[in-house]
Amino acid sequence: MRIIAGSNRGTRLKMVSGKHVRPTADRVKESVFSVIGPFFDGGWILDLFAGTGQLGLEALSRGADRAVFIDESPASVETVRMNVRAARLEERSEIRRANAWAALRNLKKRGLRFRIIFLDPPFTENYWETALKRIDEYDLLEEDGVIVAEHPARNELPRTVGMLRQYRRLEYGDTAVSLYQRKSRDEQEDE
Repeated sequence: MRIIAGSNRGTRLKMVSGKHVRPTADRVKESVFSVIGPFFDGGWILDLFAGTGQLGLEALSRGADRAVFIDESPASVETVRMNVRAARLEERSEIRRANAWAALRNLKKRGLRFRIIFLDPPFTENYWETALKRIDEYDLLEEDGVIVAEHPARNELPRTVGMLRQYRRLEYGDTAVSLYQRKSRDEQEDE
């Protein structure tokens, strides 16, 4: 597993020991970044259920300003710390060991909003809809931001959640990625 593009291209990343973390495959990562934008001109990233931190690190390497990594697992948080150090991105990274729901509440209190939110919870849990509801309720997504929700292809995520709408779904074998944005003003007025 490695960073595949940008200023930190080629940096090897460590895996979390055990089987509770399922890293995003490089081909899925490359495809997702080609859809959401291969490179960025700043912005904040949220890597919720960070695991190894590879998605947030990839975004930083491609030009994002800052990434917030959140995971509840001590092993995952330690792996994110090692990977951030390996990529020499400590000054642009914030790593928190926290329950996802408490962390989202804290981000709201801090008034943070994100250009990209990576949502990749354990496939054995059904956290996607709750996470989308909280992200919408706490207004954590920038106006033109995107949520990248990775999930099993057999799962259909909701088309809309509050002010969020799914605008695209990508499939890669047994993995799917659903992309969400805030509804446009026209869509809001039509409701």
